[in-house]
Amino acid sequence: RRSKNRLKLSRRGVRPLESPNETGWLYGIHAVTAALANPQRQVDRLVVTRAAWDRCNPKPDGATPEFVDRESLDALLPPGAVHQGMALLAPALDRVTIEEICADPPESGLVVVLDQVTDPQNTGAIMRSAAAFGANAMIVQDRNAPPVTGALAKAASGALETLPYIRVTNLTRAMEILKGAGFWCVGLDGNAESSLSDVRLDGRVALIMGAEGAGLRRLTAARCDTCAHLPTKAHFGTLNVSAATAVALYEVGRRRTS
Repeated sequence: RRSKNRLKLSRRGVRPLESPNETGWLYGIHAVTAALANPQRQVDRLVVTRAAWDRCNPKPDGATPEFVDRESLDALLPPGAVHQGMALLAPALDRVTIEEICADPPESGLVVVLDQVTDPQNTGAIMRSAAAFGANAMIVQDRNAPPVTGALAKAASGALETLPYIRVTNLTRAMEILKGAGFWCVGLDGNAESSLSDVRLDGRVALIMGAEGAGLRRLTAARCDTCAHLPTKAHFGTLNVSAATAVALYEVGRRRTS
């Protein structure tokens, strides 16, 4: 099917992307309009259907739209991409380092650290929650985290443009850098004795979240200043990492405004 679509695209003068990667396609209305509004984002192509463009009010600025039909747009993107009639080809944003984040963090700084969370939908949803609750960055281990694909960006719903996505080689070393900058590292662990409601959450806080199913690795948990669980019902078990992160971020925000 894709080879036929690529042939149709070439006949229509629409150039398919040969190898989608971190510097490839963003898709979905929120992800694309947020990218177009970001002055740091370079734009190569904006590809939309007429119907999607007509629904946009106000019209996004920053690129000249290239109109195609839905079948052509489907062929440009990975199978199953929920593009809502809009896609953007753009290089990746410049990477931000953990040293930059820790150079002069705010007194109430907040970062989210993911310990081998590999699902792009979960990672994007966590990024969306982190941006909504005012986090300053999200930190992941380079080898065990998803690249910035269109699927991740769509799940992040625009948060990719405002929240630094920092990749590090060694997560425990990154936690030591955070501690050196005054961050209190709080690991979320379903087996921890303390509830999150009983843990210190003032000042600079780093929420350390474990992978889907496996949770925090032993070495990561040992590097935390403290670990805590969410007060879910005993018979229910643990929440999905995305939901658990959103609850933890809400608790940090609630405690800081109460």
